[in-house]
Amino acid sequence: MIKVCKFGGTSMADGTNMLRIKRILESDEDRRYVVVSAPGKRFSGDIKVTDLLYQTLEEVLEGGHVGSSYQKIADRFRGIVHELGLKMDIDALLSEVQNGIETVRTADYAASRGEYLAGRIMAELLKIPFIEASEVIKFGTDGRLNGATTYALLRAALRGVKRAVIAGFYGADAEGNVKTFSRGGSDVSGAIVARAVGADIYENWTDVSGFLACDPRIVANPAGIRSLSYKELRELSYMGANVLHSESIFPVREADIPILIKNTFRPEDEGTVILPTQKCRPSALPVTGIAGKKNFTVIFLEKSLMNAEIGFALRVLEILFRHGISFEHIPSGIDTMSFVIDSAELAHGVLQEVCKEIEEVVSPDRMNVFSDVALIAVVGHGMSRNVGISARLFSAIARTGVNVRMIDQGSSELNIIVGVDNANYERTVRAVYEEFFREN
Repeated sequence: MIKVCKFGGTSMADGTNMLRIKRILESDEDRRYVVVSAPGKRFSGDIKVTDLLYQTLEEVLEGGHVGSSYQKIADRFRGIVHELGLKMDIDALLSEVQNGIETVRTADYAASRGEYLAGRIMAELLKIPFIEASEVIKFGTDGRLNGATTYALLRAALRGVKRAVIAGFYGADAEGNVKTFSRGGSDVSGAIVARAVGADIYENWTDVSGFLACDPRIVANPAGIRSLSYKELRELSYMGANVLHSESIFPVREADIPILIKNTFRPEDEGTVILPTQKCRPSALPVTGIAGKKNFTVIFLEKSLMNAEIGFALRVLEILFRHGISFEHIPSGIDTMSFVIDSAELAHGVLQEVCKEIEEVVSPDRMNVFSDVALIAVVGHGMSRNVGISARLFSAIARTGVNVRMIDQGSSELNIIVGVDNANYERTVRAVYEEFFREN
């Protein structure tokens, strides 16, 4: 059996935690390939190494040389090496990184060095090879992962290598320059390695014991989720359940490789396993989990005979495209259509410009804008097999006296999304959780 293990920033925060990782890996010989993040926060108020690297780049762009931020990074890594009792030449690596940041001067290169240094230290601690990610993870000219090339390079690099460490979060673009994934991208790196080596399971180690049915900051001690499908994971991650990077499932999903979420600090906990939909056993509960986000804007359009006006939606979408705006949902009726958009994309006067263009291009009979809207997703394959889920959901919300501003449900019946005012977000989430989980 082959297991690929990815360890997040909190797991890599200091030498003590890295020794935890060493014990976890040595407890199971099937844990062969290790993907690491840059060191995260050690305590409340601490600064992640990646954030310090971004600050370092700003200092270089302003003054030509690294400043106090890089000194903090150097002290951090020297401290880790000392804590681990390693004899490696960390100063040489730090000088190499400093020179690279001052020479290359790109955000991608600077941000990637946290994973690079952490990977070098972990490889030295485990006494196994370090694989340089920029040599095996490749992006195409379009900025997307070049899967065919990447998987071939990784397989070649790891062929005959029983165990290895690979830095997460970055690779190289078509010109050979270091390129990073979006924040949290070490999850993606781990999934790519798992796909390349044909892993039996991809273990993602973090600081929580798997997914919870609800945000514990809103509901005290919510139930844990023992298993869910790739599709459920995608919905919950996209709507704010941030245990796992939402893009990370695609490499392993294509190969039907299960993901196991485990807690570095409580390795004995069962965790959460994510499985292909066809392998996921039906839950006894109709709802798997609840997640949500605040701060959306809804642009509501109404026009008589909209359904007969060919290209109506296309013309509105072209306006959004020209402004570089992505939408979250488009609930519609025969003469109505709503565009749900992250409010941050409409800031600094963009909303006014978009609405003006919509008026000019499609001439709606009525256009209303609703701001400060929160979206709440109720997710679960079991909803399609249970009669009355919608009734229970809206009855629970009604009992709290909250007005639902929007309803959206896909034909797959995997989720129901409701929109409420930001001010009612937490109250609504608690009411929905009580309805579907407390009685059980």
